Amino acid sequence: MKPLSRTSCLFTLAAFVFFHLAPLQIAQAEIKTTHVAGNVHMLTGRGGNIGVSAGEDGVLMIDDKFAPLADAIKAALRGLSPRPLAFVVNTHWHGDHTGANEIFGADAHIISHANVRKRLAVTSYVLGRAVKPKAKVGLPVITFDNSISVHFNGEEIRMVHYPNGHTDGDSVIFFPKSNVVHTGDLLFSGMFPFVDLKNGGDVESFTKNVATLIKQIPKDAKIIPGHGPLSGIEELKASHSMLVETTRIVRDRMKAGKTLAQIQAAGLPGKYAAWSWRFISTERWIGTIFESLGGKR
Repeated sequence: MKPLSRTSCLFTLAAFVFFHLAPLQIAQAEIKTTHVAGNVHMLTGRGGNIGVSAGEDGVLMIDDKFAPLADAIKAALRGLSPRPLAFVVNTHWHGDHTGANEIFGADAHIISHANVRKRLAVTSYVLGRAVKPKAKVGLPVITFDNSISVHFNGEEIRMVHYPNGHTDGDSVIFFPKSNVVHTGDLLFSGMFPFVDLKNGGDVESFTKNVATLIKQIPKDAKIIPGHGPLSGIEELKASHSMLVETTRIVRDRMKAGKTLAQIQAAGLPGKYAAWSWRFISTERWIGTIFESLGGKR
């Protein structure tokens, strides 16, 4: 077996930190609440961004970060509404979005795409690391294939599946009355995205899904991304442009016979330097595109 390269080791370490932070580190993280529009709020902190609908019917929460943050999340929810949590929606199965399922699932109904339940119910693997199955209480009890609606807090909250983008179970949640959309991890705002190629993700399909969303989301809608700051249609368009251009660059170099190492050494245009971050660097993003297009690492 060949030894891991320095780049691979650093990525593995970054991946471990991103998905499996030490409980103490997570528990000490703060949860910030931002009103988005209408009944919808955004909770930020470690892990994926949370969306919340708080109103006369109670509370619906989109994603739930990591288990050690549950108490801080509960406190934030109490600050938004005295009414109970009724629903938790999982946009996909990754632990930074479903980590507290087993806590919140004791009091609320969990909703997800069917593939999310399937992955959470068995030992799954992300970035080469095993993720244990959820206890029954942490599994979605309501699943869907294409879309489902919950009529709650005065609006039809629509959950729509977009296949094989970030994973094979991605859902985007629409709040038409509030004019808000939670994209899950189909938007890493201003950052190179993580595309989970081992769990149904695909860069080209991811790009098509984002293009579809641009057509479907109102121009003045507010967007809660899976990661990054509160955004709008311009940030979604910028992400799509990045996906299209960087994929084209890698594809063209592959057609010219370049190896992955050569493509990584050539890099990407300087305008994308700021998109590189601790988890998905420019080099790692090029590697993701390369593998998704059929290249062998």
